Amino acid sequence: MAVEAIVAGHVSVNAERAKAAKTLRIGDVVAIRKPPFEHTVVVKGLSEQRGPASVAATLFEETPESRARRTVLAAEMKSLGAHTPRFKGRPTKKTRRDYEKWLRSPDEE
Repeated sequence: MAVEAIVAGHVSVNAERAKAAKTLRIGDVVAIRKPPFEHTVVVKGLSEQRGPASVAATLFEETPESRARRTVLAAEMKSLGAHTPRFKGRPTKKTRRDYEKWLRSPDEE
C-alpha cells in the first residue's frame, strides 16, 4: 500500500517527491496526501523490522499544524455534508437510465 502511494506521488520526504528506495532518517518530515486530507509527520525513530501498529505509532509524530488543518477541514466537510441529499441503497435501473438521459441531454440556457 505504501509503495502504491509513493508511485502515485502522494508521499513526499522533506518537500521532495519520495521514491520507494528512499531511506528515511530520524528528523525527516514526511507528507502523506490522502485526499482530501494531508498528514505531515516527523520521523522520531526507525525499526529494523515490521511490527505492531502500537510500536509503529511511537516512531513518528504528527505536527500540530497538520492536525489543526485536518480538524478544520473535517469540520468544513461535516457542515457541507448536511446539505447533500441522502439516497437509500443503489439506484434502480429506471433511476440510472433517467440519470444517464439527463447527463446526455443538451444544456438549456
